[in-house]
Amino acid sequence: MLWKKKGLIYKPSGEKKWSCSHAQVPVAEFIAEQDKIRIYFSTRDSLGRSLPDYLDVSAFDPQRIIYKNQSPILDLGENGTFDDCGVMPSCVVNSNGKKYLYYIGWNVRNTIPYHNAVGLAISEDDGNTFKKFSEGPLWDRDYKEPHYSGSTCVLIDDNNVWRNWYLSCTEWRRVNGKMEPRYHIKYAESNDGIDWKREGIISIDYADSNEAGIVKASVIKKAGKYCMWYSYRNFSNYRVDPKNSYRIGYAESSDGIHFKRMDSLSGIDISSNGWDDLMICYPHVVDVKDKRLMFYNGNGFGQSGFGYAELVST
Repeated sequence: MLWKKKGLIYKPSGEKKWSCSHAQVPVAEFIAEQDKIRIYFSTRDSLGRSLPDYLDVSAFDPQRIIYKNQSPILDLGENGTFDDCGVMPSCVVNSNGKKYLYYIGWNVRNTIPYHNAVGLAISEDDGNTFKKFSEGPLWDRDYKEPHYSGSTCVLIDDNNVWRNWYLSCTEWRRVNGKMEPRYHIKYAESNDGIDWKREGIISIDYADSNEAGIVKASVIKKAGKYCMWYSYRNFSNYRVDPKNSYRIGYAESSDGIHFKRMDSLSGIDISSNGWDDLMICYPHVVDVKDKRLMFYNGNGFGQSGFGYAELVST
């Protein structure tokens, strides 16, 4: 396949006091009846805390912003809860007239830099407002998965089976004097999108001992085949070295559980210069009218904003 990059869409300029930097992990929802795409993302305030935001762009020209949200979708959690340091959207799903917004809750830690867990907020007014499902996470670490869970991709499949491909941290390792997480993508199922059955099934595993981060699955099912895009990186110097930093990978599956990596076919890479010349990460793929689009972050894990690409050949 081949993706044609179309350019940068948005980078915060500081016009909103609670949005000083970053437009991280873009999550796109095509709203056909309004000919628009709503893009949820995470921004950061002056203290570096992640807050959820969104904007609307034209379905005909996604670089044309038609509406900018003016206040955080959700507030930080109460002190001591799983999301008191950050709220980062990672997936939105429509079910029975409601929007389910799955998000990552952030805590700052001592022995390691941070801890994540999976949260949920629900909208009953077509996405105008969201309310947290609970003060606690849908799931956190447990005796089977002792570290943390992060970004999720949820798809409601045949027979109302809710499928979830999620980040699962498997260890922390000290690299160049800094504690670094290692994570890959596991699979879970649910009947209602709230209570999830996790059995430790790995959907995308590490390619080798140097690979350290596989994150932000985006899955589309078509003609019985599950297609997944995601980002992956190595352990060391991934923040500054293009050779070790995030790239976008691709995998396929016939059952939606076990995927075959085909990263060489992803059809997209870093640019020779500009906002995505160091890394490309956190893809979200969505079909819009007769086109397939990919929204993604570039340098700085979203510090340089997000843009999009269009699939031009399969």
